[in-house]
Amino acid sequence: MIKFYKTAFALSLLCACTAYHSPARNTWQNYLAGASVGDMSEPARIAKKPVYLGAGGKLITGENAPAKMEYGDKLQNDNAIIRAYMENLEFALYDALRKPGISVQRAGNDVVVILVRDAIMELNVPDISQTGADTLGTISKILRKYDATYIEIAGYTDATTNQTAANALSLDMAQRTGVFLSQHGVNPTRMFIVARGASRPIAAQDDLGRLTNRRVEIRLAPAR
Repeated sequence: MIKFYKTAFALSLLCACTAYHSPARNTWQNYLAGASVGDMSEPARIAKKPVYLGAGGKLITGENAPAKMEYGDKLQNDNAIIRAYMENLEFALYDALRKPGISVQRAGNDVVVILVRDAIMELNVPDISQTGADTLGTISKILRKYDATYIEIAGYTDATTNQTAANALSLDMAQRTGVFLSQHGVNPTRMFIVARGASRPIAAQDDLGRLTNRRVEIRLAPAR
């Protein structure tokens, strides 16, 4: 299955000059083979680690140190290496994603990219827009470089639809984003796919706030 997404990545490079469209839904399970469904909790990451490593996943190690570390407490040095690695990832994303509807934030050692739906998807069609493809292509490139990370892709909607519809819409956004990343060379065993519906709003539920609450959040956590 790893060969599948590598082949898809090669084909995506050949077709880079054409408009992007998500593949048929009945093929998504191939692109997302090895991805987990659910929150990227600490127990979930621990349980996923053997599968992740078996599929070529990498861990943050001393090789990622920004400079020669002093002798001392191993835990302290390891934490410094992780912090530096994630800071560099944050800066790379921030510099590359200075666009409306997109923000990059820190949450402890994690990095969170917030993508308002209208910034990456068609207005009235459940598909990634050309602008969104450009943005997600940039994110894919950075995630391939900073590959010692787990990735939680969470979809959110506003509160104007019923819970069942909201969950379905948010799952579609999360899966569609995960498929794109997989097509563009990001190892799907790094991924956790989550549908959160209208939960966790980040803005008011007025007209402008609802546009913000419809979003995809890509949360990156250090693999260690």
